[in-house]
Amino acid sequence: MFSGIVSAIGTVREARRAPGGLRIVVDAGKLGLRDVAVGDSIAVNGTCLTVVARMGRTFRADVSRETLACTAGFGAGGRVNLEKALRAADRLGGHLVSGHVDGVGSVTRNERAGGNRRLAVAVPKALAKYIARKGSIAVNGVSLTVNEVNGATFTANLIPHTLKATNLGDLREGDKVNLEVDMLARYAERLREAR
Repeated sequence: MFSGIVSAIGTVREARRAPGGLRIVVDAGKLGLRDVAVGDSIAVNGTCLTVVARMGRTFRADVSRETLACTAGFGAGGRVNLEKALRAADRLGGHLVSGHVDGVGSVTRNERAGGNRRLAVAVPKALAKYIARKGSIAVNGVSLTVNEVNGATFTANLIPHTLKATNLGDLREGDKVNLEVDMLARYAERLREAR
């Protein structure tokens, strides 16, 4: 479980095909790895991955075919948002994020709005029903508040801190992003269906 509050920006140093998917090596940037052990979870661009090896400032993780089918952003050289899994005593500054990406969206706009940026993302139609104005969504693992919803597109405001601490300021029109909708919306729908 994660909070959507990114701890550091890392870089995918290697991405090699492996049996069952892809093996990546991530330079963790400023993310402290001293307390990370093999088997721990780290969200990489919002995708919960298991650390399979640790070497100095880098860690290895396997990305399964299933994960590759519903995510984006694991190419060598790519900048990735990183967050270690929550501990029971941690503050929950964003919203509860599982690291189980629901799908890939496409950036339609990332434009200046004063000192901020306004990000617009087109989402798969199947996910649109889970996105609500003033609700939460994780974009590349970053907890954001939805400002507006128009059909299958939502917009969110990116403040200067978010632009500095994450890779969202790098996004350009057409870029693919990992999306995780608020888990409460999914559970609410499931409960409604069960009636």
